[in-house]
Amino acid sequence: MVSAVFHPPLDAPVADSTTAPKAAIRPALQASAPQRVPGKASAWVLAVLPPVLGLGLLVLVWEAVSVATKGSIPSPWETWLQAVDIFSNPFYRKGPNDQGVGWNVLASLQRVALGFGLAAIVGIPVGFLIGRFDFLSRMFNPIISLLRPVSPLAWLPIGLMVFKGAHPAAIWTIFICSIWPMVINTAVGVQRVPQDYMNVARVLNLSEWKIVTKILFPSVLPYMLTGVRLAVGTAWLVIVAAEMLTGGVGIGFWVWDEWNNLNVKNIIIAIFVIGIVGLALEYLLIKIATAFTFEEVKS
Repeated sequence: MVSAVFHPPLDAPVADSTTAPKAAIRPALQASAPQRVPGKASAWVLAVLPPVLGLGLLVLVWEAVSVATKGSIPSPWETWLQAVDIFSNPFYRKGPNDQGVGWNVLASLQRVALGFGLAAIVGIPVGFLIGRFDFLSRMFNPIISLLRPVSPLAWLPIGLMVFKGAHPAAIWTIFICSIWPMVINTAVGVQRVPQDYMNVARVLNLSEWKIVTKILFPSVLPYMLTGVRLAVGTAWLVIVAAEMLTGGVGIGFWVWDEWNNLNVKNIIIAIFVIGIVGLALEYLLIKIATAFTFEEVKS
């Protein structure tokens, strides 16, 4: 009599006596172990506490410097009281050179918008052309390398000589200093478009306009927005220095005028105003960049 022997199929899993109990116990232990999920309170503390500590450290250092200089540098409390007085009426007018801090900030922002807007209108198309055509890239690279490192204030006398006025000269200075980040970043973005995309466009016999609008622009947009962010930061830095030299209404002129009046508290307030406005511009552009590049994040 031949006994039947059962042979398991070749692909059937084979249980191991040494590992099977452990494998069975591990899920039970994992299920019983409590999962620590950070609560909203702890997340809020981690988000708020570090900036508060940083600002507190700044105030302590500021107070120490004020004590060390025996009041030459105003204390944080004195500066705060002065700031409350200034911002209680930021839009007063007492003459062409005596206006509130609000009007000065708006005048500076207007110059930045004009100079930056002109730089974007010129710089972004030039960047596309330089990145798209190798001949233009070789032709303009020496010019960009030569002019880009020039100090912003070196362009101001040229603007005063050509435009015969402080206001257009300041706009010219912003323009010439803001254009380089947009040109360079846009050109780099065009040059980094995958060659496969361009091969497909060549096979489909797409026009140059469709290549720019359907292939290049979506791919270059993150680079272009990075150039725009850098350009806005540069423009805001330049306008303060330019207005110190040209005069008129503006946050830079306000700093220089307060220095002539030896009003150090107003100078410190102006420094904080300049920083807050620059931070707001940076935050706004980050939000715009995030809104326009969400498709790339999904991929």
